[in-house]
Amino acid sequence: MKISVIGCGYLGAVHAAGLASVGHEVVGIDVDAARVAVLSTGRAPFFEPGLDDLLAEGLASGRLSFSTDPADAADAVVHFIAVGTPQSAYGGGADLRYLDAAVEGLLPHLSADALIAGKSTVPVGTAERIAERLEQAGVRTIVAWNPEFLREGFAIEDTLRPDRLVYGVEAGPRGERAVELLDEVYRTVLDLDTPRLVTSRETAELVKVSANAFLATKISFINAISEVAEAAGADVTAIADAIGFDARIGRRFLNAGVGFGGGCLPKDIRAFRARADELGVGASLAFLGEVDSINLRQRDRVARAVVDALGGDPTGRRVAILGLAFKPNSDDIRDSPALDIALRLQSQGATVVATDPQAVENARRVDPDLQFAATAEDAIAGSDVTVLLTEWQQFRDLDPASIVGLPSSPYMIDGRNVLDPFAWREAGWIYRSLGRP
Repeated sequence: MKISVIGCGYLGAVHAAGLASVGHEVVGIDVDAARVAVLSTGRAPFFEPGLDDLLAEGLASGRLSFSTDPADAADAVVHFIAVGTPQSAYGGGADLRYLDAAVEGLLPHLSADALIAGKSTVPVGTAERIAERLEQAGVRTIVAWNPEFLREGFAIEDTLRPDRLVYGVEAGPRGERAVELLDEVYRTVLDLDTPRLVTSRETAELVKVSANAFLATKISFINAISEVAEAAGADVTAIADAIGFDARIGRRFLNAGVGFGGGCLPKDIRAFRARADELGVGASLAFLGEVDSINLRQRDRVARAVVDALGGDPTGRRVAILGLAFKPNSDDIRDSPALDIALRLQSQGATVVATDPQAVENARRVDPDLQFAATAEDAIAGSDVTVLLTEWQQFRDLDPASIVGLPSSPYMIDGRNVLDPFAWREAGWIYRSLGRP
């Protein structure tokens, strides 16, 4: 099958490479010529484990190519739209300029027997609006929505072996044709007995934002409990363990820490609330405002803990920051709690020395005045306080006894609650985390 993927950022590049790896002929289209040039060499312009190999394999096979010209997608049977939908600069809603531009760029090259399948996270009603635009232009291309559920750091696995597929289609023969085409696209995935849900387009659009809203709520819930636990002298990790045994709750993502970030959860819950307001049901999602507030408050808690550890005045004091990406196995610093905390401490006069296995160059572009170290040991050397903010495995594996002599003061603030408090204290460190005594 000939497939196009419009938008070759994180989602689109992974999707294009993944589809080529299972035998489809795929062209990735992007307006960013520099991005297309890099992808065409078999390298990703961002870090995702295994993606460079998958890109190189697809290019070498001849099944994968990249272009800036939408005309190169003209003979595709399925057009996936995977452009970014960032938060609008004028409020909490989604900015759909890139999505609309992608549709307009495709219009001259669409055929009646083709399918547009949206993958971008969008406000409910977007697919219907696109279908109306095509109808106004006299184009009979079918529109469906096929949301993505990728986790950065596991994107290839989530593309080739997803835990579910959702098809949002219109009723009637055109919707049935959309299902047939998507089944052909995902034949290798369906052969793995992957659950497949066929819904209305509106339902499919809501599935993605609902999933992100629930995950954000779960994370903020345990962070709120961590505040209470800290005030009461209780242990939030033990609380999470205990309630996690309840099958209705589950233990995953009940980890107190600096909170969520990245290019999805923060902007998606804000856009979800904004769309609910537009639909006249804003009160139903008002709680997401508190979810957002709790999440941001965690950053304040960690920054205050650092200042407290420095006696109330961080001016000129050296702070080692372990982690800059919003999560491990990624170089993504979009709305990263780690980078935000580093910049807050720097603005208060601290000498911040940060390290991250992948995100240093991205952080340097944001603020070249931050100091960076190649390793955790280099960052910790001479520090007055050390703060773990991204739970990379190499940071979790640090031996507290072997590095206790490196800092000026062996003070560790574990912003992810992933270190063993007993081992660090036994090695001579002052250890503090969130919601644990």
